[in-house]
Amino acid sequence: MKDIKVGLIGFGTVGAGVVKLLSENAALIQQKLGAPLTLKTIADLDVVTDRGVVVPPGVLTTNVNELFDDPEIAIVIELIGGYEPARSFVLKAINAGKHVVTANKALLAVHGQEIFAAAAAKGVEVLFEPAVGGGIPVLSAIRGNLGANRFSTVLGILNGTCNYILTRMTEEGAEFASVLATAQELGYAEADPTFDVEGIDTAHKLCLLVSLCFGTRVKLEEVHAEGISSLSPVDITFAKEFGYKIKLLAIGKCDGQRFEARVHPTMIPLNSPLADVDGVFNAIRLAGDFVGPVMFIGRGAGMNPTASAVVGELMDISRNIHAGISRRTSPLGYPDASVTTLPLKPMGEISSKYYLRFSVVDRPKVLSRIAGVLGDNGISIESMIQTARSAQESVSIVIKSHEAREADVRAALVQIDALEFITEKTNLIRIEDNLE
Repeated sequence: MKDIKVGLIGFGTVGAGVVKLLSENAALIQQKLGAPLTLKTIADLDVVTDRGVVVPPGVLTTNVNELFDDPEIAIVIELIGGYEPARSFVLKAINAGKHVVTANKALLAVHGQEIFAAAAAKGVEVLFEPAVGGGIPVLSAIRGNLGANRFSTVLGILNGTCNYILTRMTEEGAEFASVLATAQELGYAEADPTFDVEGIDTAHKLCLLVSLCFGTRVKLEEVHAEGISSLSPVDITFAKEFGYKIKLLAIGKCDGQRFEARVHPTMIPLNSPLADVDGVFNAIRLAGDFVGPVMFIGRGAGMNPTASAVVGELMDISRNIHAGISRRTSPLGYPDASVTTLPLKPMGEISSKYYLRFSVVDRPKVLSRIAGVLGDNGISIESMIQTARSAQESVSIVIKSHEAREADVRAALVQIDALEFITEKTNLIRIEDNLE
Protein backbone atom coordinates (compact mmCIF):
# COMPACT_ATOMS: atom_id res chain seq x y z
CA MET A 1 0.00 0.00 0.00
CA LYS A 2 1.14 3.49 -0.76
CA ASP A 3 2.52 6.10 1.61
CA ILE A 4 -0.16 8.63 2.61
CA LYS A 5 1.20 12.18 2.68
CA VAL A 6 -0.25 14.88 4.93
CA GLY A 7 -0.05 18.65 5.12
CA LEU A 8 -0.46 20.64 8.35
CA ILE A 9 -1.71 24.24 8.65
CA GLY A 10 -0.87 25.70 12.05
CA PHE A 11 2.25 24.79 14.01
CA GLY A 12 1.10 25.79 17.47
CA THR A 13 0.78 23.63 20.58
CA VAL A 14 -1.47 21.00 19.04
CA GLY A 15 0.43 21.08 15.75
CA ALA A 16 3.62 20.33 17.65
CA GLY A 17 1.81 17.45 19.34
CA VAL A 18 0.82 16.03 15.96
CA VAL A 19 4.43 16.23 14.75
CA LYS A 20 5.61 14.54 17.93
CA LEU A 21 3.05 11.72 17.71
CA LEU A 22 3.64 11.03 14.02
CA SER A 23 7.37 10.86 14.71
CA GLU A 24 7.46 8.88 17.96
CA ASN A 25 4.79 6.35 16.95
CA ALA A 26 5.61 6.17 13.24
CA ALA A 27 6.41 2.46 13.34
CA LEU A 28 3.23 1.62 15.25
CA ILE A 29 1.10 3.71 12.87
CA GLN A 30 2.71 2.03 9.84
CA GLN A 31 2.14 -1.38 11.40
CA LYS A 32 -1.57 -0.63 11.90
CA LEU A 33 -2.09 0.98 8.48
CA GLY A 34 0.18 -1.27 6.49
CA ALA A 35 1.91 1.80 5.03
CA PRO A 36 3.61 4.96 6.29
CA LEU A 37 1.71 8.12 7.21
CA THR A 38 4.08 10.98 6.36
CA LEU A 39 3.86 14.64 7.28
CA LYS A 40 5.22 16.27 4.13
CA THR A 41 4.59 20.00 4.67
CA ILE A 42 3.83 22.32 7.61
CA ALA A 43 2.56 25.82 6.86
CA ASP A 44 2.77 28.54 9.50
CA LEU A 45 3.54 32.26 9.58
CA ASP A 46 6.30 31.55 12.10
CA VAL A 47 8.80 28.94 10.95
CA VAL A 48 11.60 30.10 13.23
CA THR A 49 10.40 29.56 16.83
CA ASP A 50 11.49 26.28 18.40
CA ARG A 51 8.42 24.14 19.16
CA GLY A 52 10.41 21.47 20.98
CA VAL A 53 10.01 18.88 18.23
CA VAL A 54 12.31 17.87 15.41
CA VAL A 55 11.13 18.83 11.90
CA PRO A 56 13.05 17.48 8.90
CA PRO A 57 14.57 20.04 6.51
CA GLY A 58 12.25 21.36 3.81
CA VAL A 59 9.03 20.57 5.69
CA LEU A 60 8.31 24.07 7.03
CA THR A 61 6.91 26.81 4.81
CA THR A 62 5.17 30.15 5.17
CA ASN A 63 3.32 29.62 1.88
CA VAL A 64 0.12 27.73 2.66
CA ASN A 65 -0.67 27.32 -1.05
CA GLU A 66 2.11 24.75 -1.28
CA LEU A 67 -0.21 22.32 0.51
CA PHE A 68 -3.14 22.93 -1.82
CA ASP A 69 -1.02 22.77 -4.96
CA ASP A 70 0.89 19.60 -4.04
CA PRO A 71 -0.75 16.59 -5.72
CA GLU A 72 1.03 14.22 -3.34
CA ILE A 73 -0.70 15.60 -0.24
CA ALA A 74 -3.93 13.65 0.29
CA ILE A 75 -5.00 15.05 3.68
CA VAL A 76 -4.81 18.57 5.11
CA ILE A 77 -4.94 19.21 8.86
CA GLU A 78 -6.29 22.63 9.91
CA LEU A 79 -5.18 23.72 13.38
CA ILE A 80 -5.14 27.52 13.24
CA GLY A 81 -8.57 27.99 14.80
CA GLY A 82 -11.08 30.80 14.39
CA TYR A 83 -13.28 31.62 11.43
CA GLU A 84 -10.91 33.21 8.92
CA PRO A 85 -8.60 32.40 7.26
CA ALA A 86 -9.43 28.89 8.50
CA ARG A 87 -12.67 28.76 6.48
CA SER A 88 -10.91 29.83 3.28
CA PHE A 89 -8.07 27.36 3.81
CA VAL A 90 -10.43 24.44 4.47
CA LEU A 91 -12.50 25.24 1.38
CA LYS A 92 -9.33 25.55 -0.74
CA ALA A 93 -8.17 22.14 0.47
CA ILE A 94 -11.56 20.60 -0.33
CA ASN A 95 -11.67 22.22 -3.78
CA ALA A 96 -8.23 20.78 -4.42
CA GLY A 97 -9.68 17.32 -3.77
CA LYS A 98 -8.00 16.84 -0.39
CA HIS A 99 -9.52 15.33 2.72
CA VAL A 100 -9.59 17.55 5.83
CA VAL A 101 -9.08 16.93 9.54
CA THR A 102 -9.79 19.87 11.83
CA ALA A 103 -9.98 20.65 15.54
CA ASN A 104 -11.82 23.89 14.81
CA LYS A 105 -15.18 23.70 16.61
CA ALA A 106 -15.88 27.42 16.10
CA LEU A 107 -15.45 27.11 12.34
CA LEU A 108 -17.75 24.10 12.06
CA ALA A 109 -20.38 25.51 14.42
CA VAL A 110 -20.73 28.59 12.21
CA HIS A 111 -19.71 27.42 8.72
CA GLY A 112 -20.14 23.66 8.98
CA GLN A 113 -23.06 23.45 6.57
CA GLU A 114 -21.08 25.22 3.84
CA ILE A 115 -17.97 23.11 4.45
CA PHE A 116 -19.84 19.80 4.55
CA ALA A 117 -21.70 20.63 1.34
CA ALA A 118 -18.41 21.48 -0.42
CA ALA A 119 -16.88 18.21 0.78
CA ALA A 120 -19.89 16.23 -0.45
CA ALA A 121 -19.64 17.86 -3.88
CA LYS A 122 -15.94 16.92 -4.15
CA GLY A 123 -16.36 13.47 -2.60
CA VAL A 124 -13.84 14.08 0.21
CA GLU A 125 -13.88 13.58 3.96
CA VAL A 126 -14.11 16.24 6.68
CA LEU A 127 -13.42 14.69 10.09
CA PHE A 128 -13.34 16.62 13.35
CA GLU A 129 -13.08 14.33 16.37
CA PRO A 130 -10.53 16.66 18.08
CA ALA A 131 -13.03 19.56 17.92
CA VAL A 132 -15.09 18.17 20.81
CA GLY A 133 -13.52 16.76 23.94
CA GLY A 134 -9.88 16.69 22.79
CA GLY A 135 -8.77 13.07 22.99
CA ILE A 136 -12.21 11.70 23.96
CA PRO A 137 -13.51 9.57 21.04
CA VAL A 138 -17.16 10.58 21.44
CA LEU A 139 -17.99 11.76 17.91
CA SER A 140 -16.78 8.57 16.25
CA ALA A 141 -18.79 6.59 18.81
CA ILE A 142 -21.97 8.55 18.04
CA ARG A 143 -21.48 8.05 14.29
CA GLY A 144 -20.32 4.46 14.65
CA ASN A 145 -21.05 1.89 17.34
CA LEU A 146 -23.86 3.95 18.90
CA GLY A 147 -25.31 4.97 15.54
CA ALA A 148 -28.40 2.73 15.80
CA ASN A 149 -29.63 4.56 18.90
CA ARG A 150 -32.18 7.34 19.07
CA PHE A 151 -30.61 9.85 21.47
CA SER A 152 -32.82 11.82 23.83
CA THR A 153 -30.13 13.65 25.78
CA VAL A 154 -26.53 14.76 25.49
CA LEU A 155 -24.91 16.48 28.45
CA GLY A 156 -21.35 17.76 28.52
CA ILE A 157 -18.68 19.31 30.67
CA LEU A 158 -16.81 20.55 27.64
CA ASN A 159 -14.44 23.29 28.76
CA GLY A 160 -11.43 22.39 30.85
CA THR A 161 -10.72 26.01 31.80
CA CYS A 162 -14.16 26.46 33.34
CA ASN A 163 -14.09 23.07 35.01
CA TYR A 164 -10.70 23.82 36.55
CA ILE A 165 -11.94 27.17 37.86
CA LEU A 166 -15.13 25.71 39.32
CA THR A 167 -13.19 22.85 40.92
CA ARG A 168 -10.83 25.28 42.64
CA MET A 169 -13.72 27.51 43.75
CA THR A 170 -15.52 24.46 45.15
CA GLU A 171 -12.53 22.97 46.96
CA GLU A 172 -11.03 26.21 48.29
CA GLY A 173 -13.93 28.65 48.53
CA ALA A 174 -11.91 30.99 46.30
CA GLU A 175 -13.32 33.84 44.25
CA PHE A 176 -13.66 33.54 40.49
CA ALA A 177 -11.19 36.32 39.65
CA SER A 178 -8.35 34.90 41.73
CA VAL A 179 -8.76 31.38 40.37
CA LEU A 180 -8.91 32.70 36.81
CA ALA A 181 -5.63 34.55 37.34
CA THR A 182 -4.01 31.32 38.56
CA ALA A 183 -5.42 29.41 35.59
CA GLN A 184 -3.87 31.96 33.25
CA GLU A 185 -0.49 31.64 35.01
CA LEU A 186 -0.63 27.85 34.63
CA GLY A 187 -1.61 28.04 30.98
CA TYR A 188 -5.09 26.58 31.52
CA ALA A 189 -6.75 29.85 30.49
CA GLU A 190 -6.03 32.23 27.63
CA ALA A 191 -4.90 35.81 28.14
CA ASP A 192 -8.39 36.75 26.90
CA PRO A 193 -10.56 34.00 28.46
CA THR A 194 -13.92 35.34 27.23
CA PHE A 195 -14.75 32.45 24.86
CA ASP A 196 -14.10 29.97 27.65
CA VAL A 197 -15.60 31.57 30.76
CA GLU A 198 -18.67 33.02 29.03
CA GLY A 199 -19.71 29.66 27.61
CA ILE A 200 -19.05 30.41 23.93
CA ASP A 201 -16.48 27.65 23.43
CA THR A 202 -18.86 25.18 25.05
CA ALA A 203 -21.70 26.38 22.80
CA HIS A 204 -19.56 25.72 19.70
CA LYS A 205 -19.01 22.14 20.83
CA LEU A 206 -22.66 21.64 21.78
CA CYS A 207 -23.71 22.62 18.25
CA LEU A 208 -21.68 19.72 16.87
CA LEU A 209 -22.89 17.24 19.47
CA VAL A 210 -26.54 18.19 18.93
CA SER A 211 -26.16 17.86 15.15
CA LEU A 212 -24.65 14.38 15.45
CA CYS A 213 -27.03 13.13 18.13
CA PHE A 214 -30.29 14.51 16.76
CA GLY A 215 -29.56 14.84 13.03
CA THR A 216 -30.53 18.49 12.90
CA ARG A 217 -28.87 21.72 11.88
CA VAL A 218 -28.13 24.18 14.68
CA LYS A 219 -27.56 27.91 14.48
CA LEU A 220 -24.96 29.03 16.99
CA GLU A 221 -26.70 32.35 17.57
CA GLU A 222 -29.83 30.53 18.75
CA VAL A 223 -27.99 28.52 21.42
CA HIS A 224 -28.50 30.04 24.86
CA ALA A 225 -25.06 30.51 26.46
CA GLU A 226 -24.18 31.76 29.93
CA GLY A 227 -20.77 31.61 31.56
CA ILE A 228 -19.36 31.28 35.06
CA SER A 229 -17.96 34.76 35.68
CA SER A 230 -20.90 35.81 37.89
CA LEU A 231 -20.74 32.75 40.16
CA SER A 232 -19.87 33.33 43.79
CA PRO A 233 -18.40 30.95 46.39
CA VAL A 234 -21.56 31.48 48.44
CA ASP A 235 -23.62 29.90 45.66
CA ILE A 236 -21.27 26.92 45.60
CA THR A 237 -21.68 26.56 49.37
CA PHE A 238 -25.47 26.69 49.19
CA ALA A 239 -25.43 24.21 46.30
CA LYS A 240 -23.61 21.72 48.50
CA GLU A 241 -26.17 22.22 51.30
CA PHE A 242 -28.91 21.31 48.83
CA GLY A 243 -26.91 18.25 47.68
CA TYR A 244 -25.50 19.62 44.42
CA LYS A 245 -22.29 20.66 42.68
CA ILE A 246 -22.16 23.47 40.11
CA LYS A 247 -20.79 22.71 36.64
CA LEU A 248 -20.85 24.64 33.38
CA LEU A 249 -23.07 22.17 31.55
CA ALA A 250 -23.89 21.85 27.87
CA ILE A 251 -27.40 20.47 27.56
CA GLY A 252 -28.99 18.99 24.46
CA LYS A 253 -32.40 17.31 24.58
CA CYS A 254 -34.74 16.10 21.86
CA ASP A 255 -38.26 14.69 21.94
CA GLY A 256 -38.35 14.01 18.21
CA GLN A 257 -40.32 17.17 17.49
CA ARG A 258 -38.16 19.92 19.00
CA PHE A 259 -34.75 20.10 20.58
CA GLU A 260 -33.03 22.07 23.33
CA ALA A 261 -29.50 23.44 23.11
CA ARG A 262 -28.29 25.50 26.04
CA VAL A 263 -25.13 26.19 28.02
CA HIS A 264 -25.20 27.57 31.56
CA PRO A 265 -24.01 26.95 35.11
CA THR A 266 -26.05 24.03 36.39
CA MET A 267 -26.51 22.35 39.74
CA ILE A 268 -26.19 18.58 39.37
CA PRO A 269 -26.62 15.99 42.15
CA LEU A 270 -23.51 15.14 44.13
CA ASN A 271 -24.10 11.44 43.45
CA SER A 272 -24.05 11.94 39.67
CA PRO A 273 -20.95 10.67 37.85
CA LEU A 274 -20.72 14.07 36.15
CA ALA A 275 -20.24 15.72 39.55
CA ASP A 276 -17.00 13.78 39.98
CA VAL A 277 -15.46 15.17 36.79
CA ASP A 278 -13.05 17.78 38.12
CA GLY A 279 -10.01 19.80 37.12
CA VAL A 280 -9.26 20.12 33.41
CA PHE A 281 -11.13 16.93 32.53
CA ASN A 282 -14.12 16.86 30.18
CA ALA A 283 -17.08 14.49 30.12
CA ILE A 284 -19.95 13.75 27.74
CA ARG A 285 -22.99 11.78 28.86
CA LEU A 286 -25.35 10.37 26.23
CA ALA A 287 -28.71 8.65 26.65
CA GLY A 288 -29.70 6.28 23.84
CA ASP A 289 -32.96 4.36 23.62
CA PHE A 290 -31.22 0.96 23.41
CA VAL A 291 -27.78 1.49 24.92
CA GLY A 292 -29.05 3.59 27.84
CA PRO A 293 -26.73 6.08 29.52
CA VAL A 294 -23.11 6.14 28.34
CA MET A 295 -20.41 8.50 29.61
CA PHE A 296 -17.03 9.43 28.14
CA ILE A 297 -14.37 11.08 30.32
CA GLY A 298 -10.90 12.34 29.45
CA ARG A 299 -8.64 15.28 28.89
CA GLY A 300 -10.57 17.70 26.73
CA ALA A 301 -7.64 19.77 25.51
CA GLY A 302 -3.88 19.98 25.46
CA MET A 303 -1.12 19.03 23.09
CA ASN A 304 -1.07 15.24 23.44
CA PRO A 305 -4.79 14.33 23.85
CA THR A 306 -5.84 16.53 20.93
CA ALA A 307 -2.96 15.27 18.79
CA SER A 308 -4.14 11.74 19.53
CA ALA A 309 -7.58 12.57 18.11
CA VAL A 310 -6.09 14.31 15.05
CA VAL A 311 -3.88 11.38 14.14
CA GLY A 312 -6.71 8.94 14.79
CA GLU A 313 -8.74 10.77 12.14
CA LEU A 314 -5.75 10.72 9.77
CA MET A 315 -5.55 6.97 10.19
CA ASP A 316 -9.29 6.55 9.56
CA ILE A 317 -9.06 8.48 6.28
CA SER A 318 -5.89 6.60 5.33
CA ARG A 319 -7.67 3.26 5.71
CA ASN A 320 -10.43 4.50 3.38
CA ILE A 321 -7.85 5.67 0.84
CA HIS A 322 -6.14 2.29 0.94
CA ALA A 323 -9.53 0.60 0.44
CA GLY A 324 -10.36 2.87 -2.47
CA ILE A 325 -13.42 4.37 -0.79
CA SER A 326 -14.43 7.79 0.49
CA ARG A 327 -17.24 9.23 2.59
CA ARG A 328 -18.26 5.83 3.95
CA THR A 329 -19.77 7.84 6.79
CA SER A 330 -20.89 11.43 6.29
CA PRO A 331 -19.52 14.05 8.72
CA LEU A 332 -22.69 14.19 10.86
CA GLY A 333 -23.42 10.48 10.62
CA TYR A 334 -26.48 11.09 8.43
CA PRO A 335 -26.61 11.29 4.64
CA ASP A 336 -26.66 14.99 3.80
CA ALA A 337 -30.24 14.78 2.49
CA SER A 338 -31.39 13.25 5.79
CA VAL A 339 -30.17 16.07 8.02
CA THR A 340 -33.26 18.00 9.14
CA THR A 341 -33.93 21.39 10.68
CA LEU A 342 -35.92 20.70 13.81
CA PRO A 343 -37.30 23.72 15.67
CA LEU A 344 -35.33 24.82 18.71
CA LYS A 345 -37.36 25.11 21.90
CA PRO A 346 -37.15 28.73 23.16
CA MET A 347 -35.51 29.21 26.56
CA GLY A 348 -38.74 30.63 27.93
CA GLU A 349 -40.43 27.26 27.38
CA ILE A 350 -37.88 25.00 29.04
CA SER A 351 -38.78 23.51 32.41
CA SER A 352 -36.36 23.06 35.27
CA LYS A 353 -35.95 23.33 38.97
CA TYR A 354 -34.32 26.59 40.04
CA TYR A 355 -31.95 27.82 42.71
CA LEU A 356 -32.78 31.44 43.56
CA ARG A 357 -30.65 33.54 45.93
CA PHE A 358 -32.27 36.77 47.07
CA SER A 359 -30.28 39.49 48.85
CA VAL A 360 -32.70 41.33 51.12
CA VAL A 361 -32.99 43.77 53.99
CA ASP A 362 -33.77 41.68 57.04
CA ARG A 363 -37.24 42.75 58.17
CA PRO A 364 -40.67 41.17 58.71
CA LYS A 365 -42.81 39.82 55.82
CA VAL A 366 -39.95 39.78 53.30
CA LEU A 367 -40.16 36.03 52.79
CA SER A 368 -43.94 36.04 52.51
CA ARG A 369 -43.87 38.73 49.84
CA ILE A 370 -41.24 36.84 47.82
CA ALA A 371 -43.21 33.61 48.16
CA GLY A 372 -46.36 35.43 47.12
CA VAL A 373 -44.83 36.70 43.87
CA LEU A 374 -43.44 33.25 43.10
CA GLY A 375 -46.84 31.69 43.77
CA ASP A 376 -48.63 34.24 41.60
CA ASN A 377 -46.39 33.11 38.74
CA GLY A 378 -47.02 29.43 39.27
CA ILE A 379 -43.73 28.68 41.04
CA SER A 380 -43.81 26.53 44.18
CA ILE A 381 -41.04 26.26 46.76
CA GLU A 382 -39.43 22.89 47.45
CA SER A 383 -36.97 23.98 50.15
CA MET A 384 -35.41 27.12 51.58
CA ILE A 385 -32.38 28.39 53.50
CA GLN A 386 -32.17 31.77 55.24
CA THR A 387 -28.85 33.04 56.55
CA ALA A 388 -28.56 34.31 60.10
CA ARG A 389 -28.56 37.99 60.86
CA SER A 390 -25.21 39.73 60.70
CA ALA A 391 -23.70 43.19 60.80
CA GLN A 392 -24.07 43.37 57.04
CA GLU A 393 -26.90 45.32 55.48
CA SER A 394 -28.28 42.30 53.61
CA VAL A 395 -29.04 38.67 54.34
CA SER A 396 -29.60 35.88 51.86
CA ILE A 397 -32.79 33.96 51.30
CA VAL A 398 -32.12 30.90 49.15
CA ILE A 399 -34.97 28.99 47.57
CA LYS A 400 -35.01 25.76 45.61
CA SER A 401 -38.13 25.62 43.48
CA HIS A 402 -40.12 22.73 42.16
CA GLU A 403 -40.01 22.35 38.39
CA ALA A 404 -41.15 25.56 36.73
CA ARG A 405 -41.21 27.20 33.34
CA GLU A 406 -38.32 29.56 32.57
CA ALA A 407 -40.59 32.37 31.35
CA ASP A 408 -42.59 32.25 34.60
CA VAL A 409 -39.43 32.36 36.72
CA ARG A 410 -38.06 35.29 34.73
CA ALA A 411 -41.34 37.18 35.05
CA ALA A 412 -41.37 36.60 38.82
CA LEU A 413 -37.78 37.81 39.22
CA VAL A 414 -38.54 41.06 37.38
CA GLN A 415 -41.26 41.75 39.93
CA ILE A 416 -39.20 40.64 42.93
CA ASP A 417 -36.08 42.58 41.97
CA ALA A 418 -38.20 45.74 41.87
CA LEU A 419 -39.29 45.36 45.51
CA GLU A 420 -37.91 47.92 47.93
CA PHE A 421 -36.18 45.43 50.25
CA ILE A 422 -34.10 43.72 47.48
CA THR A 423 -30.49 44.93 47.66
CA GLU A 424 -28.94 43.02 44.72
CA LYS A 425 -30.18 41.40 41.55
CA THR A 426 -31.40 37.88 42.29
CA ASN A 427 -29.02 35.10 41.35
CA LEU A 428 -30.54 32.21 39.36
CA ILE A 429 -28.99 28.80 38.68
CA ARG A 430 -30.87 26.00 36.95
CA ILE A 431 -30.97 22.51 38.46
CA GLU A 432 -30.84 19.25 36.51
CA ASP A 433 -31.93 16.34 38.68
CA ASN A 434 -32.69 13.90 35.86
CA LEU A 435 -29.45 13.37 33.99
CA GLU A 436 -30.68 10.52 31.82
